[in-house]
Parts: sequence; C-alpha cells; structure tokens
Amino acid sequence: MKSFRKELWFHVPTRRALINITPQVEDCLRESGIREGLLLCNAMHITASVFINDDEAGLHQDYEEWLERLAPHEPVASYRHNVGEDNADAHMKRQIMGREVVVAVTDGRLDFGTWERIFYGEFDGRRKKRVLVKIIGE
Repeated sequence: MKSFRKELWFHVPTRRALINITPQVEDCLRESGIREGLLLCNAMHITASVFINDDEAGLHQDYEEWLERLAPHEPVASYRHNVGEDNADAHMKRQIMGREVVVAVTDGRLDFGTWERIFYGEFDGRRKKRVLVKIIGE
C-alpha cells in the first residue's frame, strides 16, 4: 500500500469564504499515483472547515445566512471565548460544517456523486491556513 501526504495553503483576505478546492485535491490525487484507495481531506485549523456539497452560488449564500443565524458574529461580547478575541462564532461554524471529508478513489479518480465537490470553508480568515490531503491505497 502507498501513502501520500500534502498540505494545501490558503490565505483568504476576507473573514469568511467558501472555496471549491476540488481541482487542487484532484491534482494531489494525480501526483500520488494512487488508483484505488481512500482520500482524507481536512482543515488543520479550528476556525475552518472542509465539506462536500454542490458548487452553486445560491446554496453558498444560503449557507452564509444560515450559519450567521446559528452563530452570529456580533455582538462579539455575547461569547465567553471572545475575551481578547472575536472569533467564537468561527469555532461554532466550523463545528457545524465539519472538519474533514473522506472520498473513495476508484480508477484514479475521486468517486463522487453527480454534483459533489470538496470545499474549504473559512470562517475567520485574513491569515494563512492549511488543509491536509492524505491518500492511501494502491
């Protein structure tokens, strides 16, 4: 069995963003040479997320509004975590959206459903953060 590991780095200039990282993950898979196995992709920061869904602008706007209703950024004083910080909402948004995804690799490709894509969700941007891609298989 082979193993491959690569870190993808992102510097989102805004506080929040949803970024389709499927092309970068597919590049990792090609680089690995693995044809059959499993791919793990996870955010390495506690205020960012990796998840799978549709790449559709209306859905992304719905996510933004839904997450803001569930864990509003303001007032920042309403969170105990925000003593000297302002990102408690980002921790909660990450918890909702998830840390990682696992995708089957079949015949050298990500074995997705029709509209599935991998996204990096940034909830407290404006600095460099990384995503781990780990692939095991043959």
